[in-house]
Amino acid sequence: MSSDRTPAAAAASPQNGPVRAERSARGEAPQFVLPLVVRIERAAPPARTDALETAARAVLVILSDERSLGEGEWARAMRDWQDARIRKVVRRARGAEWRRAAALPGITVTGKSAEVRVFPPVPLDGWPKDLARLQVSGTDLDDPEPPVEAGPEAPVLWLNPELEMSAGKAMAQAGHGAQLAWWALPDEGRASWRDAGFTLAVRTAAPERWRELTGSGLPLVRDAGFTEIAPGSCTVVADHPALRRVASREV
Repeated sequence: MSSDRTPAAAAASPQNGPVRAERSARGEAPQFVLPLVVRIERAAPPARTDALETAARAVLVILSDERSLGEGEWARAMRDWQDARIRKVVRRARGAEWRRAAALPGITVTGKSAEVRVFPPVPLDGWPKDLARLQVSGTDLDDPEPPVEAGPEAPVLWLNPELEMSAGKAMAQAGHGAQLAWWALPDEGRASWRDAGFTLAVRTAAPERWRELTGSGLPLVRDAGFTEIAPGSCTVVADHPALRRVASREV
């Protein structure tokens, strides 16, 4: 696994003044991080794509959880985190490590083979000890079989085909993409997605498709380049059907 302490940015030209000002303000605000822990047992590691999809769903689940909203117990931390850079760090755990992490306040989201626990945001230097001791680097993940093609009405988080990212980095980037899609959706779109269990797919785009996606007006994640890849790299396009219809009318 690897850490991702990078901000996600909505699709926009980097020369756009208001967007640059917003990024600067986010960077100057007190910084928080959203911890995610993926369970990786030696005998049964999860499939890579399932881990990415489960991490993205975990981000959506905590964003929509009643404890994160209004006067909920996590609401202040969630607001502080979203007012700054929406940093995410993915760590790995197994055995007793996983059991200790699972005992802390948070939400466990399961996929076909993956388990990811997401926790309310913490200050950069304020990690709970049972999370701080978990490893960031470790064995990468593979897909035993190629992922099936996503359906035409499925929300898809498209990965840049030209970038090599560890599983942890890609999990964080998928989480960024899911969060940008959530922010961009109207209330009824959010409710429909939540009621459907936050169905989504994470796939790597074909090169020609990637070029189309980055110019489509859909939410686009740009990486700050603190780990693994160059600053400003476009990593994920969030292709939700409701956003796709809006983008097609505007192009």
